[in-house]
Amino acid sequence: MMYWIVFAFFTTAETLTDIVLSWFPFYFELKIAFVIWLLSPYTKGSSVLYRKFVHPTLSNKEKEIDEYITQARDKSYETMMRVGKRGLNLAANAAVTAAAKGQGVLSEKLRSFSMQDLTLIRDEDTVHLRSHEPQLQGHVRELKAELRRKSSSIHTCDEADTGICKS
Repeated sequence: MMYWIVFAFFTTAETLTDIVLSWFPFYFELKIAFVIWLLSPYTKGSSVLYRKFVHPTLSNKEKEIDEYITQARDKSYETMMRVGKRGLNLAANAAVTAAAKGQGVLSEKLRSFSMQDLTLIRDEDTVHLRSHEPQLQGHVRELKAELRRKSSSIHTCDEADTGICKS
């Protein structure tokens, strides 16, 4: 664990020193030698650096680090709540907008379907009536003829005027 903490500090420092010292002769070879010294179990370079520099610094700054972590946790919680509320509001607004637009589109579709269906029903009724029109006309002719026959066979009496029945 000590190696990885020291190596993390080395990597952080390396990004700055590469810019400034990369022109220095044998810079990259010295860097490789330093990493080997950190890793070597004989030299225990990482534990030497950790015990002399890292551990005392962390121990002295422990309270400040704990306060910083607490503040960061609280701020991150507040930030996540704020961002979460904004995200939910945006999602809700998007859903309402989509529903409103979708309802308009849906009602237009339903309206177009219903108008189309009514037109089809009216056309079907017209076709249906037209297909039965000759039969109906034949029935109407038969009924008229039957009424004429019956009216000619019925005696109508004009009793109010003369009392004479006509046949």
